[in-house]
Amino acid sequence: MQALKIAATGMSAQQTRVDVTSNNIANMSTTAYDRRRASFADLHYQVLRAPGTLSAQSGERLPVGVELGFGVGTVAVAVDRRQGALRATGGELNVAVEGDGYFEVELPGGGTAFTRDGAFQLSADGVVVNQQGFTLADAITVPQDARAIEISADGTVTAVFEDGARIEQLGEIALARFVNAPGLTALGDNLFLETEASGPALRDQPGIDGRGFLRQGFLEDSSVDVVAEITELIEAQRGYELNARVLAAADEMLGATARIR
Repeated sequence: MQALKIAATGMSAQQTRVDVTSNNIANMSTTAYDRRRASFADLHYQVLRAPGTLSAQSGERLPVGVELGFGVGTVAVAVDRRQGALRATGGELNVAVEGDGYFEVELPGGGTAFTRDGAFQLSADGVVVNQQGFTLADAITVPQDARAIEISADGTVTAVFEDGARIEQLGEIALARFVNAPGLTALGDNLFLETEASGPALRDQPGIDGRGFLRQGFLEDSSVDVVAEITELIEAQRGYELNARVLAAADEMLGATARIR
């Protein structure tokens, strides 16, 4: 009897679904968080009789066969790349990407990571960094006597000085695109790493080749829909309970078989 093992795979799959949903709910307030969704597929089958087999009785080919499945398995935990709502913050170093694209930051040990979290700050040297202190790859440094910072939709960063008449361009913020953005691997801290599945980062000015535009004074909210996640959680719980009942029923059947004398 394979029912015990099959039910166990179903319970494991629903547990994964609950884990993914709980992580979504936990990040409902995380800036630029993209919800995750678990995907499943049936496992391999034991073919007792293949379709098209010749019937011993009639000599005709059977239109259907006998195939017994071995349960379900987790295929992937996919990232839903739908953009969250843009929330006005008023911060001059708060920048949201309206559309496709990622900011690039430099990691302390070398290499770069990518993020849609545009809650930037200034280091003690006036360098634009993210909330973990990682330098923005575009190397923007703000002079100490700058009165205000302006970031245009196309990524141009300018500093306005005390008299208001002198404006200095500090650089440009580029955005990275990927052929397969869901192929990025999550690093934590709202950061992603490039992988072979994602393809190389294609960096260019905002608004070019499908890249989004920048919105100064805004941050992107999480794309998690709490009502949808609660519904998903209830469905997963019911699925777990049904598989547990199958497990109990299979155990009772085995027990009945063992008691036969």
